[in-house]
Amino acid sequence: MEWFDAEGYTIAREVVQRGVAAVFVLGFVAVLRQFRPLLGEHGLLPVPAFTARVPFRASPSLFHRWFSDRLVVVVGWVGVVVALTLVAGLPQQGPPWLSALAFLLLWALYLSVVNVGQVFYGFGWESLLLEAGFLVAFLGSDDVAPPVTVLALLWWLVFRLEFGAGLIKWRGDPAWRDLTALYYHHETQPMPGPLSRLFHLLPRPLHKVEVVANHVTQLVVPFGLLVPGPVASTAAAVMVVTQLWLVLSGNFAWLNWLTIVLACAAIDDASWRWALGLVGADVAPAAPAADPPLWFVVVVLAVTALCVWISRHPLRNLLSRHQAMNASFNVWHLVNAYGAFGSITRRRTEVVVEGTRDPDPATATWLEYEFRGKPTDVRRLPRQYAPYHLRLDWGMWFLALGSSSQLRWFVPFLGRLLEADRPTLRLLARDPFDGERPRWVRAHLYRYRFATRAERRATGQRWVREDDGLMIGAMDSTRFARMR
Repeated sequence: MEWFDAEGYTIAREVVQRGVAAVFVLGFVAVLRQFRPLLGEHGLLPVPAFTARVPFRASPSLFHRWFSDRLVVVVGWVGVVVALTLVAGLPQQGPPWLSALAFLLLWALYLSVVNVGQVFYGFGWESLLLEAGFLVAFLGSDDVAPPVTVLALLWWLVFRLEFGAGLIKWRGDPAWRDLTALYYHHETQPMPGPLSRLFHLLPRPLHKVEVVANHVTQLVVPFGLLVPGPVASTAAAVMVVTQLWLVLSGNFAWLNWLTIVLACAAIDDASWRWALGLVGADVAPAAPAADPPLWFVVVVLAVTALCVWISRHPLRNLLSRHQAMNASFNVWHLVNAYGAFGSITRRRTEVVVEGTRDPDPATATWLEYEFRGKPTDVRRLPRQYAPYHLRLDWGMWFLALGSSSQLRWFVPFLGRLLEADRPTLRLLARDPFDGERPRWVRAHLYRYRFATRAERRATGQRWVREDDGLMIGAMDSTRFARMR
């Protein structure tokens, strides 16, 4: 079936299927480690309260019918185990229905998580993982050649991902158009990494070069994906290099790594052999793939038709002057709109959470809770957590921007600290009270900026911060009960 098969993309399929499965492993590990204190029965935003007010049809999830913390653990472990078998390539060695079933199970389980995850799962890369997981389910197994229509849908996904991100920047903040965006971004991004300060301290002309390179990669290079073969392979390689640059400069969960994996779908086998130095080598030719079963052809064409039909919404969004960023147009998170940093924050504000065991908060000595990823200690080198996603830390960044939706979980979070709730404390890097209850907690605002080289030499600090007042004053268990 020459019109249906893309035999020159077997390596691409291998990379994409295993890579997407690896990201699912990370997603389900985060479910096991973070979901219960954030969203469990006694979480900051309990799922039962959400499902009581939001109907199933508006947010389909397994948890609408049954919910318990034990079920969350089962879902997490099933997801990890199934995803690991796909990383190892085991289901792919069987018939096409087996790998399809495995990926669709991951998609359904993770969809159940995302659709009840509220602000803690309101990120574009959640929809990206769901869309990618759904599409790779129909790439087939080792028994058949990759279907060309599914590969085309993956190329369309990468095009939307990159071109949408480029357009939202160009249409949004003028700092992207006057090439000054990176004067601020490395310092004010949600979660800086260990090299972010070095990137920030680069000469400003280099920052402008970075912005120009970003515009070329996101606004021009994606059109190369429309020319399969060496042109598309080259375009994908440029995207991969750009994404690796972003990996070095910050922590964006699995967004960059998943983009790299998906871009590999456009690299044909000939380009892979050239990149790996196998051109002219004595490599045994691959056995021709068997004709795909009729049911597989019918299913793939039906899925392709569905995705083409619902692509009209993100296509209109790309062409709109009021482009939405990271929008899902259906409850299944298929064929979404993507984009990031349409506006750039000029100053960094951090919410620093403090506690004390002293009886009088006015004269107390306050100690700071240390988060895993977000800046608090001015001497601490930022950690590299991506591609793992620290959901609480990201929420703290949005809270500092003044997002009122984040207060719904932040006040309960302060209450959990007053209780010295162990599951909540495990989300932090350091509890200054070693598991004991504080008498008071409060939220303090500070302005943060990276230390200059001279300031770093003089003080040993990586950050310089200035007091910006209290966000929430001293609160004990009595005041917390009144706020609830």
